[in-house]
Amino acid sequence: MLRTNQPFLNYLEILFHNQEHKGNIILESFEKDEKLLTQGEVSDKIMLIKSGITKCFFTEESDEEYIVEFLGKGEILGEIEMMKNVPCICSIEAITEVTVFTITIPYFQSLIKSDLNLNNLLLDVFAERIANTSNRSSYQQLHATEHTLSQLLDLKAKEMKISKEDMASYLGTTVKSLTKAINGYEKKKTV
Repeated sequence: MLRTNQPFLNYLEILFHNQEHKGNIILESFEKDEKLLTQGEVSDKIMLIKSGITKCFFTEESDEEYIVEFLGKGEILGEIEMMKNVPCICSIEAITEVTVFTITIPYFQSLIKSDLNLNNLLLDVFAERIANTSNRSSYQQLHATEHTLSQLLDLKAKEMKISKEDMASYLGTTVKSLTKAINGYEKKKTV
């Protein structure tokens, strides 16, 4: 539910501290509820989360949000759009205060051409995303909302504060249905 990638974070921290031309990679901070990327807009940078938690979501034509993932340290943002040369596929918003490494696109493109470590990290990210999407889809079809809800409530208790609206958006349901599911879950817990 909360995706992190420590090897990618380690790689970028070393790259940041060893860069010859300062400015190719900079640190940038975002406040809670601030958007890092906006669906449909063109981004001129790649980001990698150094600290904090974000949500990755699509906004439908009806203005409803669907949260795809919660992303934490080491997760890369904007690389698919850069490779496909398309506007942002989804929005990324800070749930907590977030610090990111911001990488210029020309520098990132030059690294792709010359750094096998980066290419291996990217392949791993893509493979992980495909596996996670498949697993989540099949899991949600096989398990009741209450089961996924219990995992989400555990994550909320341990690592992050998440609103009912975001929980409903992640589960693909309404706040009203979520409230009903929470009440049913709590009743089952007390029995």
